[in-house]
Amino acid sequence: MYNDSIPGGEASSADAEKGFASESLSEPGPGIATPLSQSQTTALELQPSHHSHPKSTNFPLSFWKWATKKSNSPSDIDTNPPPDGGLQAWTITLMAHMVGFNTFGFVNAYGVLQSYYVSRFDLPPSTVSWIGSLSAFLVLFISTFSGRLTDAGYFHQTLLLGTILQLLGFFAASFAKTYWQVLVAHGVCIGVGGGLIFIPAISLVGTYFTTRRSLALAICAVGNSFGGLIFSAILQSLLPKLGYGWTMRVCGFVIMGSMIPANFLLKPRRIKRNKAPLIEWSAFGEPVYACFSVGMFFGMVGMWIPVFYLGSFGRDIIHIGTKDASSLLLIINGVGICGRVIPAIVAARFGPLNLMIPLSLVSGLILFCWAGVSNHTEVVVFDVFYGFIMAAAQGMFPPSLGSLTENLSKMGVRMGMVFSICGFAVLIGNPLAGALITLDGGRYLYAQMFAGGAMTLGVAFLTAARVLKSGWSIRARV
Repeated sequence: MYNDSIPGGEASSADAEKGFASESLSEPGPGIATPLSQSQTTALELQPSHHSHPKSTNFPLSFWKWATKKSNSPSDIDTNPPPDGGLQAWTITLMAHMVGFNTFGFVNAYGVLQSYYVSRFDLPPSTVSWIGSLSAFLVLFISTFSGRLTDAGYFHQTLLLGTILQLLGFFAASFAKTYWQVLVAHGVCIGVGGGLIFIPAISLVGTYFTTRRSLALAICAVGNSFGGLIFSAILQSLLPKLGYGWTMRVCGFVIMGSMIPANFLLKPRRIKRNKAPLIEWSAFGEPVYACFSVGMFFGMVGMWIPVFYLGSFGRDIIHIGTKDASSLLLIINGVGICGRVIPAIVAARFGPLNLMIPLSLVSGLILFCWAGVSNHTEVVVFDVFYGFIMAAAQGMFPPSLGSLTENLSKMGVRMGMVFSICGFAVLIGNPLAGALITLDGGRYLYAQMFAGGAMTLGVAFLTAARVLKSGWSIRARV
């Protein structure tokens, strides 16, 4: 409209305006914002900005990728034989030792809490023992699933989840007020968490060793006794001073301090693992494995009864003080450290199962002798002998099963299956012993005979497994 109003000057005015407009677009003045051409806009879009913000990560997607990432991808399989030593192998052993410290170490200290729970909730021993028995059962029973997850390549995910659940159980138990709250936090949560970390770590050690496997697994087993010693001392000293809540929190912080490095340093070997079901039912068709499993079941039924009831036996039958009764657990776990180390040194020469059978037999005989204990001195002597022999026999369990397992890729599944069977033994044995104590009017004779008989019956099946494996030859190293 502007050009139409000036006659005779349309062309010159239009040309002038076009020239001015093009000049203005090509050389804009300072502070003047001008529209950009399509080519300029495209160039700027392709040029990276120096002030751009970092891209936001998709956390759910990243977590899912990590959770489904396997540690034994077929493209990176280690075909070398186990190193049987070296810095990494012994570091793995040390971390697995700490896992045993945090799981069965706390189970071994349960006797202190058994006496505390009985007085706090005013319940019979058989009822209270369900807390510790359920926790120990779940540590062992969940091993079937955690062992299979380890063989499937989900070691790191399983270990982390177990660590979180275990810590959650300790801190939840510290706020519990009723029996059922303690049963869920201590019995269920701590038990499930322990089951997710125990077998993955122990089975990992077996893949790093050959001739030194018995020694390495025995070092791991020392963690059970060492943890029982430390946790018993913590519970005994802090319960009267800080109360139940802060005592459980202290135990939780101890576990946190040891499990954080374990999650970083435990690393599975990238060995070829055959696909296997959750439970290898065909293994029970092997007479050697079946007899070993049954033997461990009966052995575990009787083995843990003194660990749960020796403190209350000292207080109620021997009439010693509460502190001295709790100290019996310190003794049984303290001598257990030596009991696990010494046999491990000679196991490589004589064979772990060859040592486990006589050690289990002596343990059963000592349990029968428990019925003759009548004073403080005698109960301490029983405590020392049983603690040493029982720990030695128990320490031979993982290497004995390892010597019977020829295919290392099935180590996690088969060990987890036997541990689950042992879990049912602990779940049944300790509450049944408590019921026998009540049936006997508060006396312990029925429970003592039951423990010794179950342990001795287990030895018969272990002996059968050994004979089926290598015959009657004494020189055969199994």
